Amino acid sequence: MSRPLCVIVGVGPGNGAALARRFHRGGYAVALLSRSTTFTAELAQELGDAWAYACDVGDATAVSEAFDAISADAGATPSVLIYNAGSGAWGNIEQTTSETFELSWTVNTLGLFHCSKHVIGAMKEAGCGAILVTGATASLRGGANFTAFASAKAAQRNLTQSMARHLWPSGIHVALVVIDGVIDIPRSREMMPDKPDDYFLRPADIAETFYRLAEQPKSAWSSEVDVRPFGEKW
Repeated sequence: MSRPLCVIVGVGPGNGAALARRFHRGGYAVALLSRSTTFTAELAQELGDAWAYACDVGDATAVSEAFDAISADAGATPSVLIYNAGSGAWGNIEQTTSETFELSWTVNTLGLFHCSKHVIGAMKEAGCGAILVTGATASLRGGANFTAFASAKAAQRNLTQSMARHLWPSGIHVALVVIDGVIDIPRSREMMPDKPDDYFLRPADIAETFYRLAEQPKSAWSSEVDVRPFGEKW
């Protein structure tokens, strides 16, 4: 296979699809991981040089099987891993159950751990690669109703930082993209019909940031990037 391989974990019709389209347009073959292939199978067919896999990122065996299948189908090891999987349930400490709390941590943090383990070895051997993670403002501050999500995203951010400190010297660019704002998807528009266009973050523009990170020269790598609509007050 002549194209480098980008594995995107957590692909739906919003950011995940935009990431797949941008990296494919930029010359990458793409492997698409999600809980089911209902959407991703069609996306893979649309793109070409793309494969769809169902995977529970909290299950180490399932992740291992998915990456084995990627290797067999693509005939290559990943040059880029994008961890876009996320789970959020809103509620304060009194409302949040232990099951919800654990699930948020499993998807946001443990899944990143599992998936990274399957790309680091080959990237170190190649002396290059990128692991890019979709973060959130909740990783920087815990709102009253973000008990599960904020703590999970904070753990994810710290894991990303730890990985960056360890892997940068090996030529592997590890970085976090902190998304601060509401994503422009149909569900958000339905919930906020009175908001102007510039209130929302466009998935294609978020994907462009990820692509530029993956292509950054190593003399000036970014470790963390915030993205937010230009009109947002912060």
